[in-house]
Amino acid sequence: MTLKGCVRVPYWNMNVPDKDHTEACPNYLLNLSDKDVGILSTPDSQYEIQTWDQVCQFVDEMTLAHFQRLPSDLRRYRAYMHELIERYGSVTNFMLRERLQWEEPVKPKGVPFEYQEDYKILHNDWPYGIDNRIVHLVVWTKFVFQDDPATGRLNSEGQEQIGKFVYETFSRHLKEGHVRWFRNWTSLKSVHSVEHIHIMLFDPDPDFVRQVTSGDLPLTPRSDA
Repeated sequence: MTLKGCVRVPYWNMNVPDKDHTEACPNYLLNLSDKDVGILSTPDSQYEIQTWDQVCQFVDEMTLAHFQRLPSDLRRYRAYMHELIERYGSVTNFMLRERLQWEEPVKPKGVPFEYQEDYKILHNDWPYGIDNRIVHLVVWTKFVFQDDPATGRLNSEGQEQIGKFVYETFSRHLKEGHVRWFRNWTSLKSVHSVEHIHIMLFDPDPDFVRQVTSGDLPLTPRSDA
């Protein structure tokens, strides 16, 4: 619980109007990690927006678990994921049917990035609590990359393939140092069955973003933290 004035507030009631407080924890906020409970226990007013320098540090050092969402955004994210699972059976089903519009079984036409029909670049519908100048995109692919069994991380061939694609598609169009990419390892993925790569762009031209995403818009408006 968190102190709000002189009253202890359960994490599920933080950042919620008093009239909407509940005695019991909503189902979509049960069985959370200690990290998520800690975030949800934090008033939005005390949340510190993550800067571009921090984003670069998390990616370069592969400390990806340090990414966080604004507490109220995390609450909405959990509610939304819960609703998707009830409606579609899984988040993967929703992504394939609604966002990607790919038929199953998902099979690539060629090798990684050979054919544009084998991947889509979309906005991250639930970006982290980061500087509003940072655009968070996701490259969804029909092909998969292999992990290094010794480290559990992306192998060298995959790193080279993605690195080349990111340079050609993003880096050469932006200022030096304004692009970072990463691929979550399994424990951090919210969608496990469809391969995807995260792209972070610092202060890109909106027209460029519209071009690479084919005009895609995120499903949820971004919060002004």
